[in-house]
Amino acid sequence: MTLLTLPVVLDMSGVQLSDAQFYQLCLNNPDVPLERDARGALIVMAPVGGNSGSYELELGADLTNWNRRTRLGTVFSSSTLFRLPNGGDRSPDAAWIEQSRWLALSLEDRQKFPPIAPDFVMELRSLTDSLELLRAKMQEYMDSGVRLGWLFNPQAQQVEIYRPGMPPEVRSLPTELSGESVLPGFLLAVEPFEEA
Repeated sequence: MTLLTLPVVLDMSGVQLSDAQFYQLCLNNPDVPLERDARGALIVMAPVGGNSGSYELELGADLTNWNRRTRLGTVFSSSTLFRLPNGGDRSPDAAWIEQSRWLALSLEDRQKFPPIAPDFVMELRSLTDSLELLRAKMQEYMDSGVRLGWLFNPQAQQVEIYRPGMPPEVRSLPTELSGESVLPGFLLAVEPFEEA
């Protein structure tokens, strides 16, 4: 028996799921985390291991603590799927949207898959993640209007910083990250990850 390696990308050429159909597909399969890229391919995501889950929560907690102090926006967990303007449906490991942009959405849009690109996204590469697919996902975020993104790569002890219209900046760990003008006053000291 061959073990399935995740994530799995399903080519949906010739099959066009509407936003409502994709939403229903996700509701009908709550134990199968799905994403959809801008071309419409379905992506079956893998669950993360203990180290990755812990790192993801710690990094998201730092973002949440900053937001609780500043009250400038809304923070989202990795369970939130965003309908991006370019057609993709993506779930960052953590995301943030400036408050006036979030409140401009209808209550119905906020309750479903929000049709908005976050201002900030964070992704953490787990052992099951393809770096190539994660980099493509980060570029998809930038193409959709995300203003700042961080891709943490524990295997290389690096973080890649994504900004619109610029090549990613790669930093070795340890480093300090700034939220720049997107997350004013947010500084994150990142130590090397235990796993390589």
